[in-house]
Amino acid sequence: MNRNTSMFASVVGLVGLVATALAGDPPAAHRTPAAQTPPAAQTPSSAPAQEVVYNESADANADIAAALARATRNNTRVLVQWGANWCGWCKWLHKTCKDDKKIAGALRAEYEVVLVDIGRMDKHQELAAKYGADLKQNGVPFLTVLAADGSVVVNQETEALEKPEGAEPKGHDVVKLLAFLKANQAPALDANGVLAVAVATAASQDKLVFLHFGAPWCGWCHKLEDWMARAEVAAIMSKAFVVVKIDTDRMTDGETLLKEHSLGKNGGIPWCEILNAHGKALVNSNGPGGNIGFPAQPEEIAWFVEMLKKSGARLTAQEIASLEASLNGARAAPAK
Repeated sequence: MNRNTSMFASVVGLVGLVATALAGDPPAAHRTPAAQTPPAAQTPSSAPAQEVVYNESADANADIAAALARATRNNTRVLVQWGANWCGWCKWLHKTCKDDKKIAGALRAEYEVVLVDIGRMDKHQELAAKYGADLKQNGVPFLTVLAADGSVVVNQETEALEKPEGAEPKGHDVVKLLAFLKANQAPALDANGVLAVAVATAASQDKLVFLHFGAPWCGWCHKLEDWMARAEVAAIMSKAFVVVKIDTDRMTDGETLLKEHSLGKNGGIPWCEILNAHGKALVNSNGPGGNIGFPAQPEEIAWFVEMLKKSGARLTAQEIASLEASLNGARAAPAK
């Protein structure tokens, strides 16, 4: 099944600033809960007053931990956006970043976004302090970029990202936002180097390599990655394989490596191949009906099982049956 045109469009926008309630007051005064929620007339028309951007019941610690796990898998970074639903400008910027294709694309490709509700400066204050985010001094929105290991890359107040004084409509400067995201994204990896490390690791551990190609926009790629990240699936796969992902968009020579391994006949992504510990291809996801992509249909699942068997992976019949059952259970879940 050709997944090449599948698009991954799940995008979360950035947070914004509280609208100015009193002309002439210092800007920071209107970025804290001390200011009353602005009347509808002062809330940007593009941001409905009742829109809920922040999940006020979310466990921010768990959300950040999950985001860091995804960042580790994808060589991305985590963008923590501190803010609240009382902030009219938050909603304005949220819409801007959702609608602007360049910002949306940068967030989708390079960041795992976590929106953290700070209430009336009475929620998640210890978490903010942990990452050095001085919300009381700078107000919200406030941005923290984390590396995949949880270390802080940068803390950024957002007044510097606004449009110039007097600009209409008011809001945040797209060019400045893009520059901020670009400056703090993870450095690109070399696809050949990533694969070489995986092959060397497989040799040292007497395992095979499960190689899969994907891209940020590909919903079926994310579905495959999410499935392999399940604890019960990862436990089985890790017994026999070193699993490695090549990002065809974000890694240097990623697309070239895909063409080399598939001989230009991959039929879209995700595309998978099992290699031995010397880097020799044993079997790939081009089944009798073409590339199975994420195995969602019975015939695709059957070929995935056949791949495992043909590769000689050190998995028991029960373990292979468990993976097959898990894939059948995932069939009903739609791609993102």
